[in-house]
Amino acid sequence: MLNRRSLIASSALLTGALFAPKVAFAALPTDRRLVFVIQRGAADGLATLAPAGDPAYAALRGELAEFGDGAIKLDGLFTLHPSLARIGDRYKAGEALFVHATASPYRDRSHFDGQNVLETGGAQPYDREDGWMNRLVGLIPGGPARALAISPAIPTALRGPATVSSYAPSNLPDASPEFLNRVGMLYAGDPQLHGLWSEALQTRAMAGDLASDGGRGAAAAGTLVSSLMSGPEGARLVMVETTGWDTHAGQRGRLSNQLTGLDALLDALRTGLGPAWGDTLVVVATEFGRTAAINGTGGTDHGTGGLAMLLGGTVKGGRIVADWPGLGQAALHESRDLKPTTPLDAVLAGAIAGHFGLDPALAARVLFPGGSGRPLTGLIRG
Repeated sequence: MLNRRSLIASSALLTGALFAPKVAFAALPTDRRLVFVIQRGAADGLATLAPAGDPAYAALRGELAEFGDGAIKLDGLFTLHPSLARIGDRYKAGEALFVHATASPYRDRSHFDGQNVLETGGAQPYDREDGWMNRLVGLIPGGPARALAISPAIPTALRGPATVSSYAPSNLPDASPEFLNRVGMLYAGDPQLHGLWSEALQTRAMAGDLASDGGRGAAAAGTLVSSLMSGPEGARLVMVETTGWDTHAGQRGRLSNQLTGLDALLDALRTGLGPAWGDTLVVVATEFGRTAAINGTGGTDHGTGGLAMLLGGTVKGGRIVADWPGLGQAALHESRDLKPTTPLDAVLAGAIAGHFGLDPALAARVLFPGGSGRPLTGLIRG
């Protein structure tokens, strides 16, 4: 029989792995905050922000071009996925901006290589050992900013000489939901243990799949991230890893759930930050996009051009930035992918420079030395 004593004894290693240490940060010289949300697996920008007005879209996409009720038409060309209703609200409030047909310098279709280029700012995979967020730490005006990864380990974007921290437990694949529920029930009457257990379960969702629990876990994670960024001792540079974006089959339902989680995560982050949202920039990006056409299993395969999102109180939003190449066969990259027309490094360098008051050319040179060298300006409010 499983009683309190035996359960606590058997879960000693579990709780040791699950509870991450508290992270304390020194007072910082800036109130500006940056959150980088990476979508590992190549998120489908053509479904997230659908070019429904492109004459070739419906034929290429088949069932994936059917969103059902709630799709958010932003203009004559683009329609936002219905699972992103709260991000749509931010767009209407002028606090969200979308950049379509964008990509890093990487042109092959390996997840690991593409993520490495995105995170290092290099010209090709593994030509740099440090990440652009680590290099940004030393550029923040007034002194180095404190950086935090919501991840079990320091991701590539934050690796380098500057000191950073991570905050996340193990994903604990051997712990069944029933076991976790029983531990929660036993801790329910203990004010101290119940709070610790609840916080630990919330952080389990941070470095993983957003598709579970109808977005509830993602919302809890967003609230916890906001708490780690709040106040004079909070983090100013934060990276959040999300997975589950590789939708080769059954994409329609899978992507809808993923986007529901992302929407909940970012809305909870905004709510939790309160007035500090006005000094916050959130960047959402993925390693590359997906094929223009649906495949034979109701999904899409690895592509090239994709979508980036900028959100926050400093964003000059309510706009879609896109040098749209079209989806006609002759316009596709290698006859299969959305052609990238806006360098992703230019978007990131321009947004970060504007947000932190950096020289755009310096930001592009230091953060993305393998990129175009032409930062995109006008993304941040003056």
